[in-house]
Amino acid sequence: MSVTGIALILFLTFHMSMNVVALFSGDAYNMICEFLGANWYAVVATLGLAALAVIHIVYAFLLTAQNRNARGTSRYEVTARPAKVEWASQNMLVLGIIVLLGLLLHLFNFWYNMMFAELFHIADPLGDPADGYGYIQQTFSCPVYVVLYIVWLAAIWFHLTHGFWSALQTLGWSGKVWFCRWKVIGIAYATLLMLGFLVVVLFFAFQPCLGCCAG
Repeated sequence: MSVTGIALILFLTFHMSMNVVALFSGDAYNMICEFLGANWYAVVATLGLAALAVIHIVYAFLLTAQNRNARGTSRYEVTARPAKVEWASQNMLVLGIIVLLGLLLHLFNFWYNMMFAELFHIADPLGDPADGYGYIQQTFSCPVYVVLYIVWLAAIWFHLTHGFWSALQTLGWSGKVWFCRWKVIGIAYATLLMLGFLVVVLFFAFQPCLGCCAG
């Protein structure tokens, strides 16, 4: 669970860095999309990433089931949340489900219309599966998608703020001193990561307005 979680955080870091390029140059972003299109290395990386995600999700359900079985029938006797227990810590499965639903929506909006369409020669709405910039513009021109993505990013933030330090603690990279440090680092890292994604969403959501102001 910890190893796959850290690997997925690293992927999110790469993905966010890639998305930020779209703020400065549509051509540069599309060059990256073309490089990561239906090429063998991109397909292999996608399969590897999918395997990491599946393993992470399966272990999440297994660990949740084990924890509930370990508590037995008395698990609801105390309903108050302990002061030192984070809200995200007690709701990781719920947050994970929201993250998963958002991921499915994201795959439909982008991966299906790009890499999948190119691999299986499916006609895509924009006519060019490498036009990632166009798909960003199209997706975030819809207010409903903007709201859904903001909710998704908020859920990922909560999930990461707990998952970051929890993964390092599980791997033994923690202690009395570093426990608090990892928490602070995790919150800062998750915040910067999600802000990177959020800026892209909001930029393209308000791009028509910005264009009018510039004109």
